[in-house]
Parts: sequence; C-alpha cells; structure tokens
Amino acid sequence: MLDIKFVRENPELVKENIKKKFQDAKLPLVDEVIDLDQKNRAAIAEASDLRAERNALSKANGPLFGALKKAEGAERDAIQAEIDANMAKVKANDERLAALEAQEADFAAEIRRRMLLIPNIIDPSVPIGPDDSCNVEVQRFGDPAVPDFEIPYHTAIMERFNGVDMDAAGRVSGNGFYYLMGDIARLHEAVLAYARDFMIDKGFIFCIPPFMIHGNVVEGVMSQTDMDAMMYKIEGEDLYLIGTSEHSMIGKFIDQILPEVALPQTLTSYSPCFRKEKGAHGIEERGVYRIHQFEKQEMIVVCRPEESMDWYEKMWRWSVELFRSMEIPVRQLECCSGDLADLKVKSCDIEAWSPRQQKYFEVCSCSNLGDAQARRLKIRVKGADGKMYLPHTLNNTVVAPPRMLIAFLENHLRADGSVTIPEVLWPYMGGTRVLIPKQ
Repeated sequence: MLDIKFVRENPELVKENIKKKFQDAKLPLVDEVIDLDQKNRAAIAEASDLRAERNALSKANGPLFGALKKAEGAERDAIQAEIDANMAKVKANDERLAALEAQEADFAAEIRRRMLLIPNIIDPSVPIGPDDSCNVEVQRFGDPAVPDFEIPYHTAIMERFNGVDMDAAGRVSGNGFYYLMGDIARLHEAVLAYARDFMIDKGFIFCIPPFMIHGNVVEGVMSQTDMDAMMYKIEGEDLYLIGTSEHSMIGKFIDQILPEVALPQTLTSYSPCFRKEKGAHGIEERGVYRIHQFEKQEMIVVCRPEESMDWYEKMWRWSVELFRSMEIPVRQLECCSGDLADLKVKSCDIEAWSPRQQKYFEVCSCSNLGDAQARRLKIRVKGADGKMYLPHTLNNTVVAPPRMLIAFLENHLRADGSVTIPEVLWPYMGGTRVLIPKQ
C-alpha cells in the first residue's frame, strides 16, 4: 500500500505505474482517493476548529459563572443569557463534531479500501509486459542436459519406488492431494532438512511459525486478488490457513516498533502450505506439481530501505546455490510488470531444468515488497536519531518439495531406473547414495 501523501503529491506517477502493470481499470481509483482525501482533510480541519471553539467557549463560561454569583437584577439576566448562548453553541458544536468524526471514519475506510487496490510502485529495472510471457531470462546456471533414454512422468518415477499414492489421496481428500511414502518421502524430508541447515549456515534464524493467521494479517501481507485465489478460511473463525510461511513470518512483526539495531531480521521458516489453486491447469500440472498442500522452507528479511536491493540479490543467489549444490541446472527469470503481484517492487523466479519437458519450470520466487507490507501491518523502526520509518520486507523460497522433487528425480534418473543422491544429501539420507526402484 502506498503512502497517501505520495499519491496526493504524485498522482500522474501513480497512474503511469498502474498503466505499466496493465491494470487500467484501476486508474479511477487515484482520483477517487485524492477526492476522498481532500474531503477527509476538510472534515478533520473543521473538527479541529470546532474543538478549539468549544474549548474557548467553555473557558469563557468560567469567569461568567463566577460573575453570575455576585450579579443581581438586569446584570444577572445578561450574564445568564451569555452563558446560555455559549452553552447552546457548545451543544451545536458537539453535534456537528460527532457528525464530522463519523465522516472521518467513513472517509478513512473508503480511502483505505481503494489504497489497498492501488499497486506498489515497481522498480525502474522491472521489464514492462502484460503477463508472464514477457518475463525475461537473465542468466543460466549449470548445463541443461537431455539423456538418451526416455524419462517418465514424475509420478511414474515415484511409483517405481512405491513412493506416491494419488488414488488413495483422492479417495481421502480429493484432487490435488497425495501420499508420499518410503524412499520418496524420505528424500522429501531430506531436502527440507538440508535447506533448513543451508539457511542456518547463512546466518538465518530457524523458525516454525503458526500455520493459521488472522484476517488483518492476511490483508497486511497480500493483495485481495491473491487472497481470494489462494487462502482457505476456517469457517466461523477469524483464521486462515497460510499459503506460505511468509504470511505468518512477516505477520510476526505486526504493530511492532523495532529498534534499528535489531535490523536486519533474517529468518528461515518451515511450514506446510495450503492453497486453493483456482483455475484450470494443463497436463504438465498433474501429479504433485500444482497441489492444495505442500511443505516449504522459506526465507524472509526485514531490513533498512537502503539495504533491500542488496538483500534481494543475496536471496535469489542463495536459491541458485542450493539447487546447484544438488546438481540441478537452473536459470533466473526476471518477472515483468504485469506478472508482479500488487505489493511487489521487484521479483524474479528461479526455474529448474526439466529434461523430460526440455524446458525450465518455477521452483523459487524471490520478491522485494518495499515498505508495502510494513505500512499495512504498521511495522515501524526507531532510528538512532529517534525518528520512525518503515522497513522493507523481502521473501524467497528456499525449497518447496514436492515440486522440486520433479526436477530432482528427472535430473538424477539413470537409464536403469535408479536415482542418484548428490553428496550434500548423503547425511540426510542415512548415507544412501542411490535409490533402487522397487518395481
């Protein structure tokens, strides 16, 4: 969410940013917000004048009450009339003041409702385009290879190890769920444990957060569009299942004033994630690619504004380092303006190589959200000079199995159906170096 003062002083810049994000339907919001803000400030100013006048009238009545006790006859009647006139004005002011205060609350609510819909100002380096087809490949890491044998669909590979049961999950929970078992389940947990330790070695604090959050936290960390498409609400309660641990990790700082010396906050969190995943999906999104529940290791940073772009660079590069340590080729893809969620200033995807499909697919997403989440959640920092300012927040996927298992299995599959385990995972797999199929 933008600062209302910024919108007031830079309406054309805000409108141009909306156009860059190809959301022209939102252009009227800017003028509506400015008009409501003018009316709100006028109401606030009038209310302030009324309070000052009320105080002056009350103060003036003090000496009049004293004089009334000593006065007699016509003089007493005149003083009483003046007191009554002042009291009538105070009563009228109180009635008008109550109406103005109600207007202020209504104006503030309407302004906030619209402000939540206006997208954040994107970084000048973001490529301009209407959708993900305009995302730009920046660089590749590792050599993508295609073996000389056929690679089965990922669930078929898992089934060779008796490692997945989609049918049973369908009977128990419906489409979009799965059972992982045996070596595949162990591999899943090994990757998560390795990712946890990888981030701890980078200096991050490990955290297991709440898996449900209040509605005001949801509103603080994501746009309404993303919320409707993603979040499961607990019926009859002000609780939502998290779609990613970023939600509860950033929410941890809601309504807090952080001392500047406590920055940066660098946290890595494990959680299950729950998503509606609305919409139709293609054949390559069968299996465990797009699902309603999965587990993830996440990283989040809360930092000084001038440091956020440096953290952004570090964070996506750690994703590359992690996947390359598991011998999986990846590339960095810069997200274009139309593919950025409304709160994001800049974002990139790390995509893993799929030798079966002979293309890359998303496994990590790194985002700098500027001060948008901090403003929504009222997270503030007290500087060394005593002044308050809003920090910047960032998040990035460390690893999100079981999706990353697709890349892992395809890139480590051998012609005989076995799967090699890279050295970094040996300790987490009890020393196992090769998975042998059961079928």
